Formats: sequence, structure tokens, C-alpha cells
Amino acid sequence: MAALRGAFIAGRFRSLSTLVTLAAALFGGMAGAKAQPAWPQRPITLIVSQSAGASPDVFARLISDKLNGVLNQSVIVENKPGGGNAIGAQAAARANPDGYTFFFATSAALTMNPYLMKNLPYDPQKDFVPVALVTRSHQVLVAHPSFPAKSLQELIDIAKKEPNKYNVAIDGPRNLSGVIVRILKAKAGIDVVEVPYTNIPASLQDVVSGRLPIGMFSLSVAEGQIRGGTLKVIAGASAGGISSMPAVEPIAKTFPGFDYLGWFMIMAPAGTPEPIVNEMHRAISVVLKDPAMIAAAPKLGFDLDPKGVGSRADAAAFLKRQLDLWNVTTKQLGLLPE
Repeated sequence: MAALRGAFIAGRFRSLSTLVTLAAALFGGMAGAKAQPAWPQRPITLIVSQSAGASPDVFARLISDKLNGVLNQSVIVENKPGGGNAIGAQAAARANPDGYTFFFATSAALTMNPYLMKNLPYDPQKDFVPVALVTRSHQVLVAHPSFPAKSLQELIDIAKKEPNKYNVAIDGPRNLSGVIVRILKAKAGIDVVEVPYTNIPASLQDVVSGRLPIGMFSLSVAEGQIRGGTLKVIAGASAGGISSMPAVEPIAKTFPGFDYLGWFMIMAPAGTPEPIVNEMHRAISVVLKDPAMIAAAPKLGFDLDPKGVGSRADAAAFLKRQLDLWNVTTKQLGLLPE
């Protein structure tokens, strides 16, 4: 009987000991979780791969200002232009993935550079995690008001009658507007002379002045002149149209499936903790629903999705589709990395 009682007491002791151990582990884990500092605890850097004062920079700063209030922490824009957006992208890719550096990524940095640049110092899919698709920047085919065409079909008819007579301003043969013009020429069977510019404001001014009759520009660059009447829009390059200018007909109306646009996506360096990426996505969603942001975007030539930024999965799927598009496009045009 004594032996039985002893075994019973020993069993209860072991059970009690196990409970104490489990409780210690549980409360210790809870204490550890509580001890982890909330994010963010210090200023956040948002790298912009374009120059200060450009429309993307202005829009990024508007976003950062609003994020300050949502996150209760400073969000500081750091401009790292040059190298076709590669300098800023590389800096963001190599940043410590601790949640204090994000990248205001251009479509060129994420989907064009991989097919057009040799020895790209970053991998858009491996080095970054999509946080949110922020805004779209439409490309528009514009003309001087004196140019006789009012529609894309009229322009095509005029160009076919007089091949190589008309010049069109582009930002470079391997840049977005240049590629769009080359695709359009191939589909329409026309010959217009591409005039590349490294200085976009100068090219815009040449079309405004009538020195060149036609140009392909980002709406963020040409929006003021369009609304002011010094340029007229012939067509838009994105199939979905432009919500801020619904009267602009897409090229896709004439050539179904034609769909090219610029866009901006906030990315985090790969390895950034998932809860932080989710919290930043939530904060951006709040910011882009702000009436002030909704009002400001069209004035800068940007389009916000009226349904909101969508999920992180939406952003990742969009990025994949755009990579596939540029893979096909560069092959069609015979563009090789340089």
C-alpha cells in the first residue's frame, strides 16, 4: 500500500511538474512576444529611383506624408536616380530587410530592365516582395493642335499616304514610349520617324511648339498641356482607358489586345518580416483612399484604381503578367539586353 501511495504521489508530482513547465513556456513566450518592439520604431526610408521634382517623386512624397500619420512615424523619401532606375533598385534590393526600407518601384525597374539590361544588379522577383500596386501612369499619343488627325485611324491614314514624313518624339528606342511606338508602327503598318530625347521636357516643348507634330508621353508629363489645350490626345496606350480622361480612346479599340502602361509598385526587400509587409500594405491602402490623394493623382497624370490597391496577391499577379508581356514584346521587336 505504501508503494502504491508513493507511485501515486510521484505521478501527481510529474504531472504538476509538466504543467508548471508548460505554463512557464507559455507565459515566457507571451512575455517574449510582448517584449518585441512594435513596428515602426524609427523613420522609414522610401527609395525613389527618379529625380526629385519629377511627377513620380512628387506622388511618392504625397504618399510618404500621409503614411507619417497612419504609421505614426516619419517616412522619408530618398532619391537615387540614374542607370535606368537600376541604381535605386539595387540600393533597395541590398537594404537590410528589417522593415525600414521600401522601394517606390517603376515598371521599368521591375519589368523592362530584366529584358533590356545585361548584368542587371538585382532580380525583381527574387530580391523584392510586392507590397502594393500604387498607381498607373498612362502613355498617350499626342499631337500639336495643328496636326490634321483627330483619331488614331486618321493618323494612320495620313502616315500611310506620306511614309517617313512625320516625326514622333519618344524617350528612347528602348524606353517605354519608344517601344510602344515601335509596336504601334508594326501593327498599323506605318512609317513615322522616331526622334529620341534624353530630356523629356525638351521633347514635350518641341511638340507643343509644333517643331515635331507627334509625341508619345507619359500622361504625368503631358497632362497640363493637354488640359491647357496646347496638345491634343490622339489615343491612349492602355487597354483599360484613363479614368481621369474617359474621352480618350485606347489604341486597343483599333488594335485589340494593345495594352502598355507605366505603373508604380511599393516593394520590400526580400526577407522583410511578413507582419511588417502586411502592415505597410494596410497603411498604403488607407492612404490611397484619402480624398486628398484621390484629388491629387489625376493632376499629376496618375490613375488610382477606384476599387483600391487590391491585395498583395493581386500585386504579385499583376507583376507576373507584366513580366510575361515584356518577355513577349522584346522578343517580337528583337530587343536584346545591352
